[in-house]
Amino acid sequence: MMDYNRSRNQLEEDRIDEVLEVIWMLREEGEACTDDVRKRSEDPDVEQVLKMVESERLVFTDSGRLSFSPHGEKRAENVIRRHRLAERLLSEVFEIEEKQLEDHACELEHTHVLSEVVVDSICTFLGHPPTCPHGKAIPRGECCKRFLHDLKPLVVPLTELHIGGDARIVFISSKYHARLDRLSSLGIVPGSILRLHQKQPTYLIKIGETELALDGELAKEIFVKKISTS
Repeated sequence: MMDYNRSRNQLEEDRIDEVLEVIWMLREEGEACTDDVRKRSEDPDVEQVLKMVESERLVFTDSGRLSFSPHGEKRAENVIRRHRLAERLLSEVFEIEEKQLEDHACELEHTHVLSEVVVDSICTFLGHPPTCPHGKAIPRGECCKRFLHDLKPLVVPLTELHIGGDARIVFISSKYHARLDRLSSLGIVPGSILRLHQKQPTYLIKIGETELALDGELAKEIFVKKISTS
C-alpha cells in the first residue's frame, strides 16, 4: 500500500509540474489565462490540477489570469530548466531526432533522477547553453552565475577552439536578428562544420570551400562542439 501511495502522490506531483510548465510557456508568449491552460494542457482532468496548484498556493488567479507565487515561480523554473537542458543533452550528445526530443525529454524529466546537482552538471558539461534546441530560453542556474567549470564543457565558444581544430556549430547566442541573418547568409548556422585557421588579428574560419573572417565579439557568440577528423 505504501508503494501505491508513493506512486500516486508522485503522479500528482508530475501532473502539477506539467501544468506549471504550461503556465510558464503561456507567460513566455504573453499572458497565462485559465482558459488557455485548459486548451494547452494534455491532462484529461486539468480542472482538478488547477485547483491543486491554487490550493497549494503555487499560483494565484485574478479574473482568469494566472500568476506564480514566489514558490510556484521557482518550482516552474526548475521544471522548465530540467526539461530544456534534457532536450539539449539528447539533441547534442545523443543526437536524438527533433521529432522525438519532446517525448524523450519528458520521460527523462519525470524519472526524477535529474537532481539539481545533476542538472547543473549537465548545464556545465554543455557549456551553459542559453536556449533549448527550439530556441526557447533555458533559465539560468547557480552554475551559470558562478561560471564554474567542474566538468570540461562539451560545447565551447569558437574563441576556445584550437587553431586547426574542426567543430560543428551548435548554437549562436546573439540577440541581434540582423547579425543572425548575416551569419546565416554566410553559412554560419547550427549544424555547419567549420575549421579554425587563425585567431589573430581576426578569427579566420573555413566552412566548406569558403573562408570567413570574424571579429572577436562575434566569435564569442558562436558555440561549437569539437569533432574528431580521425
